[in-house]
Amino acid sequence: MKDLDNLCVNCFEELTEGAVCAQCGYDNDSATDFIYLSPKTVLQDKYVVGAVSGVESDSVSYSGYDKQLDKRIIIREFFPKGMVSRLEGSSEIHVRQKYIGVIDKYKKEFLNLWTTLEKMHSLSAVTPVYDVFEDNSTVYAVIEYMEQIPLREYLLRNEEGFILWDTARLMFMPVLTTIEALHNNGIVHGSITPDNLVLCRDGKVRLKPFCIQDSADMSSELEFVSNDGYTALEQYNNNHKICPATDIYGFTACIYRALVGTNPPAATARETNDKLMIPNSIAETIPIHVIKAMGNGLQIYPEKRIKNISDFREYLDAAPSVRAQATGPSQQKAEDTPKYDYAKLAEPEKNNKGSRIVIIILSVLIVLAIAAGIYVVKFTDLLNPQEETTAQVTQQLQSFKVPNFANNGYTQSDIENNGAWNQQFKFTFNADYSTDVEEGIIFKQNIEPGETVSEGTEIVLTVSKGIQTQEIPDVGNLTVEDATKDLEALGFKVSTVEIYNDGSHTPNTVKSTNGIAPAAGTVVAVGEEVILQVYGEVQTTTAPATEAQSNP
Repeated sequence: MKDLDNLCVNCFEELTEGAVCAQCGYDNDSATDFIYLSPKTVLQDKYVVGAVSGVESDSVSYSGYDKQLDKRIIIREFFPKGMVSRLEGSSEIHVRQKYIGVIDKYKKEFLNLWTTLEKMHSLSAVTPVYDVFEDNSTVYAVIEYMEQIPLREYLLRNEEGFILWDTARLMFMPVLTTIEALHNNGIVHGSITPDNLVLCRDGKVRLKPFCIQDSADMSSELEFVSNDGYTALEQYNNNHKICPATDIYGFTACIYRALVGTNPPAATARETNDKLMIPNSIAETIPIHVIKAMGNGLQIYPEKRIKNISDFREYLDAAPSVRAQATGPSQQKAEDTPKYDYAKLAEPEKNNKGSRIVIIILSVLIVLAIAAGIYVVKFTDLLNPQEETTAQVTQQLQSFKVPNFANNGYTQSDIENNGAWNQQFKFTFNADYSTDVEEGIIFKQNIEPGETVSEGTEIVLTVSKGIQTQEIPDVGNLTVEDATKDLEALGFKVSTVEIYNDGSHTPNTVKSTNGIAPAAGTVVAVGEEVILQVYGEVQTTTAPATEAQSNP
């Protein structure tokens, strides 16, 4: 066992250079809020509490150390944000008076979640949990520490920004078994996003430790944090209930992000216009049965969505019945009839003959779209083309509030791939340099957020070109006037410093060698200051005549 007095409370490696850890850079002199457990508090005589590593709606996570196993761990404490606190110097949690009536319910749910996860230790997509216990009037889960990166970061590191299905399939399919096991135990994850799916050093994709189901419901008293594009409609305050299909929505959205390279539009936006578009160049790389699976998994309303993981797995695995549905009705045998009734996913159809005609028409339309160079995938069209036709006939001019496009990190691709926004507004993009916003991010809009405009109004969005840079030219030997003119024409600010002239240089000219800072040839941001060293008038050591005469 290591000497606790000389361990970093963040990574639990030995401190070798004072309070700042040489391994992880954590400052061990950092103050800890007294509402959390003090660093080096020992639980169950073996688990050492370290620095706070994360705060969730239902809990706080600490870096930890298992003295018996001599290894780093994560300690998760039931500590619902805003509902409980601690008195200074005490380890016992203190429940705020207004939440006494609900705290036991959430505590039991937390205990059930982590006890269930402990039993699922062997599943490949579970971050292993190996102890759950009650102490300090609350509940603790001890979780294995694993080096990992979020799926989102992995995708951003990919040169293309997305991956092909053959790669995605190996990553995603094993996770379905774990989600199915959760559902079989009455647990809905409720927050499956590219940030909560992590890639571990052993090559497996796992579910990051997550919160109890109530935290994924806006109607709960726990803090609710939505993840636009991944939070299902039923998680917002409405009449639809959270269910296993909620996780299917989030998981499907992750597949969409991995294969398409952009986040799907928020469910609340899609409710008004359920259109998702995939560029032709990307759509051609996605098998049609996977597109069909995404269409089913991203249905807005849970009652129309795939209901269980088993059916969803069948779609993604391209079972014969699924392939038949995806490619059309050609000579489909009775035994190939899909397990899931597609007609029931959308509005009921009158008869099978009508369904086949619709599918044939859709196939023709898709071929024509490809020939035109545009492959538009509208998931509800695959399932319910009649409903869309009706919507187009009865559509009337409406008014919409302008969203905040300029302060949410959106890219041009995000806007172009958002079907609801493109139905509501007409977008025009231009580009400009910005010293504050990274390249590719929208940072200006011509109409203020919150303003109500009529349908089809043009919104001009400005995309950052990043910081404008320019190479500093060599202005050595030029007169200060000419050098300043050249530099200012390129957008630089110019200042001068007069230097000694021994008579071998022309006054008011820029020093030819090392006379420019930053140096000539350096690429810097436009607007930066360039300092010129300029020769002054020739200095003499002969005293003026009047002065010499006064000193005979």
